[in-house]
Amino acid sequence: MQNPRLASRYAKSLLDIAVEQNKLEETLKDVQLLNAICTGSRDFANMLRNPVIKGDKKQSIIDAVVGGKLSEVMKLFVKLLVNKGREDQLQNITTSFMEMYKKLKNIKTVKLTTAVPANETVRETVRKKIAEAHPDAIIEFEEKVNEELIGGLVMQMDDVMFDFSVRRDLNDVSLQFSKNIYKKNIR
Repeated sequence: MQNPRLASRYAKSLLDIAVEQNKLEETLKDVQLLNAICTGSRDFANMLRNPVIKGDKKQSIIDAVVGGKLSEVMKLFVKLLVNKGREDQLQNITTSFMEMYKKLKNIKTVKLTTAVPANETVRETVRKKIAEAHPDAIIEFEEKVNEELIGGLVMQMDDVMFDFSVRRDLNDVSLQFSKNIYKKNIR
């Protein structure tokens, strides 16, 4: 069961510890690794959620999967989660941690959807427009290709979405023709 408040509390605690011990970047790499494992392996995620498997067995499976790749802070954090019975929230906690990290470092993620793969000119134009509104932000792109857009782009950042696609323009024109108030007067 997802519990976003619980996940954000654990993520905030981990973030605070990482900042306090000056190991933020190291912890971020560990969190990204664990998140990739949770999202990439359905069996691993199901194992974490399985109430039949005992905590010590889950801990030994986690240790076997990640090996010696985790820092001491992260090993202790994962052990705490298992001891508290919160290991099923690991993926939510890692996702929440990465969001908090981006907020702390003022990193803005722009989801850019285009009809064809975006070139550097498009990225630079978008980067300049965003830099006008957020001058101190670090901008990273998540790019996606959707041929149904026909042309143009759709850009989303935070809760704001801009649709500059040809598909939207065609839909707008179609809507204007379907609502033509003069149509019934023409015979």
